[in-house]
Amino acid sequence: MIFQLVYTRRARDDVEALDHLARKRLAKKMEQLAKDPFRQSKKIHDPALGSYRFRVGDYRVIFDIDGANIVILRIGHRREIYR
Repeated sequence: MIFQLVYTRRARDDVEALDHLARKRLAKKMEQLAKDPFRQSKKIHDPALGSYRFRVGDYRVIFDIDGANIVILRIGHRREIYR
């Protein structure tokens, strides 16, 4: 089952703030996430941020799963995303 990726406004702003190389790597990894979101993601202990995290190099993608949709909440550098 392939999930549909849904970006929040904040997540779209986060993507636009990334450099070109990071955006390109992120796009490739997001295709993998849509195919199997549970394979490479981990559950987050603090539910205020979101339910899951996905690693893309030094960046983290915070997301929730809602039925057949993956709702991308935030994308950011690993040292800043959890603040």
